[in-house]
Amino acid sequence: MKFHLDRGVLGDAVSWATRTLPVRPAMPILQGVRIIADPAGELQFSTFDYEVSAQITIAAEVETPGEVLVQGRMLSDIVRALPNKDVSIALEGTKLQVRCGSAHFALATLPVEEYPQLPTMPPVAGTVAADVFAEAISQVTVAASKDDTLPLLTGVRVEISGEKMTLMSTDRYRLALRELTWHPTNPGVELTALVRARTLHEVARSLSTGSSVDIALSEESGAHLIGFESAGRRTTSTLVDGDYPPVRRLFPDSSPITAVVATAPLIDAVKRVSLVAERNTPVRLSFSDGQVALEAGAGDDAQASEVLEADLHGEELVVGFNSGFLLDGLGALGADFARLTFTDSIKPSVMSGQESLEGAPESTYKYLIMPMRI
Repeated sequence: MKFHLDRGVLGDAVSWATRTLPVRPAMPILQGVRIIADPAGELQFSTFDYEVSAQITIAAEVETPGEVLVQGRMLSDIVRALPNKDVSIALEGTKLQVRCGSAHFALATLPVEEYPQLPTMPPVAGTVAADVFAEAISQVTVAASKDDTLPLLTGVRVEISGEKMTLMSTDRYRLALRELTWHPTNPGVELTALVRARTLHEVARSLSTGSSVDIALSEESGAHLIGFESAGRRTTSTLVDGDYPPVRRLFPDSSPITAVVATAPLIDAVKRVSLVAERNTPVRLSFSDGQVALEAGAGDDAQASEVLEADLHGEELVVGFNSGFLLDGLGALGADFARLTFTDSIKPSVMSGQESLEGAPESTYKYLIMPMRI
């Protein structure tokens, strides 16, 4: 096997293919990246850990076709350190020779015949705009649990009904829900899937370079695999098993208290006052006519306060939030103004965005946050 290509193109491909390699794989061979050089002038880099697979195809000058398996992270580190010149890679005996300018590396190969075959992509269920999908993923994954002892809550529930796709996640303390429009292959399709949040996060970061993303998901009830493909990059992931809790009912039917605050100043103020907040203590928000006062700290400890303009409709209210959870929600809104609705100070608050002080609330994204006792 022998091929030549630009160092930048090679670096992007290797970095993308190896980004999901496990730190402590179940088997040493899963640390590898498989390289296939096709006589038609294509290179394919792939990785697989029995849960997530990644595959990227790029063009190259293939002198001799072939297949090889090498340590993925070592290859990525080497390519990243090469000078900005064309790279020649050749398999000579049991070593993969990497040459770039005067730099030369010889990498030991792994037994490619022992490497597992990548799973077959399910049928394509539809297509979604890459930038819209990436934004939606970033908005919902902030609320997914990072506690692996609760695997169901580490996932994002994907619900598909015709042209509407809904993504939602929760860690029991907050809940994020985003609705978007996509283009299904079958207009009457009804599908659900529970996908690991960290996998979706990687998908959003790595597939947003294309204009659209193909989503592959079997319409069979026992589907266990989902796939994403865009611009020559393909990712598959096994689904999380189990019944997701009925979280939609957490959204209140009515909220008699509404406050609208400029998003950026509120984010900055929360960051400032939370500097004195002890771990697991709330930032207090006191809403009154025309303003919201933010406070943190109490007693002999350090204290901070700040006042911002706010448009309040309903009774005055004092509520406490975890500052990190509050900042996650505000940062995900992507709007100039944050609209916070309340039932009272101890029931969940729902946050959404709006583009102006008097404008209509954005209906496609909602972030529910549980208050803390003050």
